[in-house]
Amino acid sequence: MAQTSLREQTRAVVRSLLARTALDLFAEKGFDNTTIDDIAAAAGVSRRTLFNYFRSKEDLALGSLSEQGELIAARFAERPTDEDVWDSLRAAFQVLDEIDVAVERRIDMVTLLFGDGNESLRAGHAEKQARWQNLLAPLIEPRLPKSAHRSLEARAIAAAAITCLQTANEEWARLRGKGDVFDLYDRAVQAVRG
Repeated sequence: MAQTSLREQTRAVVRSLLARTALDLFAEKGFDNTTIDDIAAAAGVSRRTLFNYFRSKEDLALGSLSEQGELIAARFAERPTDEDVWDSLRAAFQVLDEIDVAVERRIDMVTLLFGDGNESLRAGHAEKQARWQNLLAPLIEPRLPKSAHRSLEARAIAAAAITCLQTANEEWARLRGKGDVFDLYDRAVQAVRG
């Protein structure tokens, strides 16, 4: 059992280092100008090893989003069930602030995803956020009043909250990291909720 755990931990560390190397190169050279061979060389691994951890260059750029979605869902599940759903979502999203990433790197990541960049990255990001919605909606649904449309309402709330978070991150990156992303998130939610 301990060997499996150590192996999983080692795999997670290697995966994280490969993703960081890729993000550094994307920030330096641009997504389109960075090749898989560039990333493998900078990381000191073979192309084949890189593909053992990531399916594509897009997966390198977006890989952490799946893990982040699971962290958000777990944090939401820990919130009191009588708490307002929107307050629980805000608290759950704050797990992203706990990830140790320098402001400049975070700006680079957001700019990479939402700038005038690669359409395949945008599509991949939308797919990952749809997974976030699928993780959150079943957790939101039991907290809503019973109705024939409770599942729809839960999916709509999850989608709206995720979009508010994305919009807040885009604005935060546009402002070059000035201000608090969750203040921007609050403004976006206020705009949606009226």
